[in-house]
Amino acid sequence: MDYGKLIGTGLTAKVYEWKDNKVLKLFHKGYPREAIEKELYNARAIAGLDFAKPGVYGLYTFGKQYGIIYERVKGQSLLEWVIKTGDLKKCAEYMATLHKQILRNKGNKLPDYKDFLRNNLLNIPAKQVNNRKEILELLEKLQNGNILCHGDFHPGNIFISEGVPIVIDFMNICQGPFLYDVARTVFLLEEAPIPAGAENKDLLLQFRRALTDLYLKEMEVNREQLEDYLRVIKVARLAECPG
Repeated sequence: MDYGKLIGTGLTAKVYEWKDNKVLKLFHKGYPREAIEKELYNARAIAGLDFAKPGVYGLYTFGKQYGIIYERVKGQSLLEWVIKTGDLKKCAEYMATLHKQILRNKGNKLPDYKDFLRNNLLNIPAKQVNNRKEILELLEKLQNGNILCHGDFHPGNIFISEGVPIVIDFMNICQGPFLYDVARTVFLLEEAPIPAGAENKDLLLQFRRALTDLYLKEMEVNREQLEDYLRVIKVARLAECPG
């Protein structure tokens, strides 16, 4: 194994130092190779677009464990930054500035967001959802679109490097309407569970709603515009995070 020290841990992977100002995102053993190849494809598909993100260099294989080599991003995550500073307004400004840059792009080479949500809805065990048909019908009524959507845009996936916000993690990028990606961010900010062992958990719970309101103000979107998207996202999420 020729990578360096551990510098980050997530739900699906660990991040290690690599040579030449790179990092290795090494996925946990047993994580599907096809999902890793999907992230690599996504990262390459958006490489030339005009917003700040790390470069991507290729797939790494060690036995039956796989990873992706990325450019190293110097700085700290926006989540760490806002916990340290408590500056929710500036955090929302960082988020909105970067999100608007992403959403100015087209995602024509990427999967459609409705396919992503539909597949999740169909994969939820019957005992966990009693309104699947209703939600699937609502999904079909939502807008279509070809805007580049990140799909996992939240402070933990944003780094601040010399005052510049940089986005990471391209597993869930897709094409869809502007409002879908904003709704997905609102869900992740307000309702995605915080891991039981997370530091400053009480503080995170306290500022979730306030940060979301500030972010929506910067994005010039109101909650009523997101209601139907959020109804679908909340149910579809059950397939992403079973239990």
